[in-house]
Amino acid sequence: MSLRTLPLLFLNLGGEMLYILDQRLRAQNIPADKARKVLNDIISTMFNRKFMEELFKPQELYSKKALRTVYDRLAHASIMRLNQASMDKLYDLMTMAFKYQVLLCPRPKDVLLVTFNHLDAIKGFIQDSPAILQQVEETFQQLTDRYGGLSDGEFQLIRQTLLIFFQDLHIRVSIFLKDKVQNSNGRFVLPVSGPVPWGTEVPGLIRIFSDKGKEVKKVEFKHGGHYVTAPKEGSFELYGDRVLKLGTNMYSMNRPVETHMSGASKNLASRTQEIIAPNPLAKEELNFLARLMGGMEIKKPSGPEPGFRLNLFTTDEEEEQAALTRPEELSYEVINIQATQDRQRNEELARIMGEFEVMEQPKQSASKGDDLLAMMDGF
Repeated sequence: MSLRTLPLLFLNLGGEMLYILDQRLRAQNIPADKARKVLNDIISTMFNRKFMEELFKPQELYSKKALRTVYDRLAHASIMRLNQASMDKLYDLMTMAFKYQVLLCPRPKDVLLVTFNHLDAIKGFIQDSPAILQQVEETFQQLTDRYGGLSDGEFQLIRQTLLIFFQDLHIRVSIFLKDKVQNSNGRFVLPVSGPVPWGTEVPGLIRIFSDKGKEVKKVEFKHGGHYVTAPKEGSFELYGDRVLKLGTNMYSMNRPVETHMSGASKNLASRTQEIIAPNPLAKEELNFLARLMGGMEIKKPSGPEPGFRLNLFTTDEEEEQAALTRPEELSYEVINIQATQDRQRNEELARIMGEFEVMEQPKQSASKGDDLLAMMDGF
């Protein structure tokens, strides 16, 4: 497992979330000023400097449930509200889109180009907000500094860590099904055509060398695909041609997107077990949530501007039906943190104090992990 994977996972999933929200805001004819405020508020929170500092610290990935809690909070960082069914669908679309991109990366290092494609699109959402744009560009620089010098082996470990995180997710998405890149069981179809990874040759030739390193024989074989040489390497600069299209906005055309649970019972069992089984790393996950949410510093909506509800489904009836038919054990419950006394002991929890409802005081615990366990509701 790579300790450098979390920033890439978070930023790419966050980019997909913004693509989806932008599409739904336009589809529901939300006034342009409100839609712009929602995206600006979410992006500003997502790229908060303190939050990024916590995110870029070397650490293992945590459960889907823990990360879902962070995205739930992030999606509600503005005047927009999503109900449970729409939030479930949003998270399903985010995860399946990025899983597809990771699977299709020609080289492990190209997951960084996918991240840059997401950041390039995010910058397009906030062209009229210089302060937020600077936050995004600072994160871009952090990515360049932290990942620019990594070896191919380190990027391979990052890619494997991402694939392990996604391996049990097989949710069908209408766009992928229509484009025939996903089967009816929710598994993706990998192509046997197109450009080969940069720096490699089109398959079809075996070279045989002597013990002195001299080429002595060539053998051709049929590879069964339609491969071509990569035209050029994508740019890793702040502004440049990424060449790779993975990670760009597939919702730029107004296409309806639906998700469907795969009918395979083994997938149901594995996901159910993950959600309801006790986690042996529970204390560490709570500390992770405390650090991330403490750095998130979500600003509560101020002024008379009313909030509004966004529906990820075509109609309210479809949303209600999805909430009724989705198995309860597959819905991600929102984790609530209630922090109360002893602020001096933990500055991070003191920051969370202003953001969560204060409930009855918990009893004094023996350790920070135990204290956090007492503060969690429904974990």
